[in-house]
Amino acid sequence: MSDLTTHAAKLAPTLAKSHDRPVSLDNPRAPRRQTKGNFELYSWVFMRLSGVALILLVFTHLIYGLLIATGVHRVSYSYVADRWSNPAWQLADLAMLWLAQLHGGNGLRTVIADYTRKDISRFWLNTLLAISMVLIMSLGAYTILTFDPHIH
Repeated sequence: MSDLTTHAAKLAPTLAKSHDRPVSLDNPRAPRRQTKGNFELYSWVFMRLSGVALILLVFTHLIYGLLIATGVHRVSYSYVADRWSNPAWQLADLAMLWLAQLHGGNGLRTVIADYTRKDISRFWLNTLLAISMVLIMSLGAYTILTFDPHIH
């Protein structure tokens, strides 16, 4: 029996290596490292709450845009100007932008944590993710909050 085991190990010696599998699959029954704080718990709760809030915001956006405002063919500069002249619509669109960006970024952060094997790769991917999220959220907020509906 030991010859068979030795033979199998020679045929596929890398199957037992941790770098052949995602990090999350290495030693699945090993005790987990103790972390300081509850960031992952708060992240999990945020994903559930932001998902519900996004569903409500997106359906409100769609119902207003497609049913009440008579469809997408009406979308123009004046439509956006009328909408964003109301602070409630500005706030709703800003909340939708920020929640969507944070929700998607948090999900991508989890994917990066699950599938990157090297700490340096994880660091740079998370850094690029954070930079892109901040850039998109700040440009979107700037556009929504400084939009002048009186320019034609």
